Order: sequence, then C-alpha cells, then structure tokens
Amino acid sequence: MARGRTGRRPGNQDTRGLILTAAREAFSQRGYDGTSIKQIATSAGVDAALVHHYFGTKEKLFLAVVRPPVDPALLIPQVLAEGPEGVPTRIVRTFLQTCEGPVTGPAFLGMLRGGTSHRWQGLLLRDFFTTQIVRRVLDKREDIGDPSYLPLRTSLVASQLFGLALTRYVLKFEPLASAHQDAVVTAVAPTIARYLTGDITAELESGNSGL
Repeated sequence: MARGRTGRRPGNQDTRGLILTAAREAFSQRGYDGTSIKQIATSAGVDAALVHHYFGTKEKLFLAVVRPPVDPALLIPQVLAEGPEGVPTRIVRTFLQTCEGPVTGPAFLGMLRGGTSHRWQGLLLRDFFTTQIVRRVLDKREDIGDPSYLPLRTSLVASQLFGLALTRYVLKFEPLASAHQDAVVTAVAPTIARYLTGDITAELESGNSGL
C-alpha cells in the first residue's frame, strides 16, 4: 500500500531554503496581500502544513524573507504607547534611531540601497513598510477619515521617511546630514502628522497634482 505524502521533497534538499526562495518570488511578484501560504507551498513543492511547521504564519514567513533590522511587533507598541498626539513625533524619532543604531542602521540602509538597485528588493521593502509598519499604525487610529485614502497616506509617509533616509544617510545632503536628531524630528514630524490624519485630498480632488 502506497504511503501518503509527507509534505517534504525527497532527498537531502534544504526544505526551509526552498520555502524561502518560493516565498521571496511570490511576495515580490504578488505582494504580501496577494500571496497565500498555499501558493508558496505549491511553488516549493511541499505541503502547506510544512510551511506552517517551519515559519508558523504568513507574516512570520514574510519577515524571514525580508529580514528587517527591527521587529515591527515590538516597535509599533512603543510608537503608539503614549497616545495619538505624539505618534508622528515618535514615528520620526524611532525611524531615525533605527537608521542610526550601530546594528540596525547598517542593516536598514543596506535594505534601502538594495531596494533602489533591485526591483524585487524594492517591492519587498515597499510591502514590508506598508503592511508591517504604516498599516499597523493607521489601523489603531480613528481620525484618519475616509479609509479609501489609506494607500495614499501610506505612500506619502513612505516618501517622507525614505526620502529623509536617502538624503541624510546615503547622499548626505548638508546641513541635514549633520543636523541634530531633535532638530530633524521637530522639522519632519508635522509633515508626517498631516500625511497620517490631515487633509490630503483637496488638491487631488480639484485636479491639482501637487500635494
């Protein structure tokens, strides 16, 4: 009597590595929301149960692919802990601290450089920031207005923070590159506040492409 599938490919292949490779391709092609564990398992040639065995959830598998320098599950509660008023300030300060950390800084800037050089890395970085960072922040807010503008708000926050990282740490524009962290937080936080909860629709609805 033939034995049923075990969910593992025959031989000595690195099953975990096969899953990670399939997941990277799936996430970069379909995005986080458009990818399922079943699709990844099929591409890797294993059972979905084996994917769950190695990684637990789709979110944990995604983080294993992206390998971010910080865990969003630990980061976001710190940003939200002291109430909504200070969220924009804490977002900017936490972002700068991540960029300037002795371990997290080189790792994040490596991700950023990779994202600007390689399309698939850029797509993974975009989805990581969108689904694991900004979405978690906005999901906790009741003052964001029309939820259909969430993708726009997310994009605007990303443009501000990633642009800040490029100009301050990669291109090293002065005097921004040498500015004290407190000064940068004070300058950037109001813009983040507007992008999170302010009126960002008037110019678009009037047909003016400027923001």
